[in-house]
Amino acid sequence: MSKSNPLNNAIFQDASKARAWLESLIWAGGRACGYCGTLEASSPVKGREGYYQCKACRKQFTVQVGTVFERSHIPLNKWLQAAFILAASKKGMSAHQMSRMLGITYKSTWFMCHRLREAMKAGNLPPMGGEGMVVEADETYFGELPAHKQPVRSNPKANRPKHGPTFKRAIVTLVERGGQARSFYAETAKVEKVAAIVRENVAKETRLHTDTSSVYKNVGKDFAAHETVNHGEKEYGRGDVTTNTIEGFFSIFKRGMKGVYQHCDERHLHRYLAEFDFRYNNRTALGVDDSERATNMLKGISGKRLTYRRINEREA
Repeated sequence: MSKSNPLNNAIFQDASKARAWLESLIWAGGRACGYCGTLEASSPVKGREGYYQCKACRKQFTVQVGTVFERSHIPLNKWLQAAFILAASKKGMSAHQMSRMLGITYKSTWFMCHRLREAMKAGNLPPMGGEGMVVEADETYFGELPAHKQPVRSNPKANRPKHGPTFKRAIVTLVERGGQARSFYAETAKVEKVAAIVRENVAKETRLHTDTSSVYKNVGKDFAAHETVNHGEKEYGRGDVTTNTIEGFFSIFKRGMKGVYQHCDERHLHRYLAEFDFRYNNRTALGVDDSERATNMLKGISGKRLTYRRINEREA
C-alpha cells in the first residue's frame, strides 16, 4: 500500500502557508518583536504580507527576524523542505543533492544546511544519567588535525605517513542508555580534556561504561561505578556491561561523514556533531517521527543569528 508523500503538504509548496505555519510555531506564546522582544504589542503592516510594526521599538519585523532564517531571500517553503529532508535523512543529506532537490544553488544550499545544523544545537543541558542509570563513554577519530596542531616529530624531515590517533581529530561522545547522546570535538583525546567532558556532563550517581582506555581510569572513580569491557581480548559484553550502544552511534556518524559528506573542515565539525546528536536524540525509538523531528529542529531557530562571513571565518 502506497504512503502519501509528506512533502506534498501545503506548507512545503506555498511560501505564505509556510510563513503562517512558522508563525504558529515560533509565536505559540504570543507574537514577539524580533528586535526588542516585546510581546503582543505589534500590528500587521498594510501591503506587506508577514510584516508587523512593533509599538515599542517602532521597527518592522517578520517571523524570520532573530532566527537563523533572518535576511534570507530563499522562500520559506524551501526552508521547510530543507529542514524536513535533513531531519528525515538518518545519515545526512549532501548539499549537492539537496541543491538538486530544491532547485537552488549549491552555495545557498550549503549555507542553509549549516544554519539548520545551528538550529539543532542544544545548550545548558543538565547532567546525563543518574542513580541506577548507565552512560557509555568513548572516543573516535575523524579527519586529520590541521598541520599546526599535529605533534612535532623528532625527525621532521623523515618522509613517513602520518599514522595514529595523535594526527587525527578526536571526538568524545557520551550516550545515556535508552536516552540521549552528546558529542564533543576535543581536538586530541588527552586525559585531562576527556575527563573534564565526562565530569561536566555525567551525574556522579551514574554507572559509567567504557572500554579499557587509560583516559577513563581516573575519572571513572568519580562515579557510582566504572565498568569496562576489554576489546583487546575480544570482549564486547559482560552481562549489561557493554559499549555497543555508543559503537552503534559512531557507526551511523562515520557512515554519514564518510559516505555522504566525505569532507568536513575542522571549523564546521561541531555543527555536524550537533546534527547527528539531534537526529539520535529525536529518533523513532523514542517515539519521534520525521515530521515531529523537523518541527523540533525548527523550534531551535530563534536566537541563533548566523551570517555567511562568520560561518567561514578562521579562528585566531
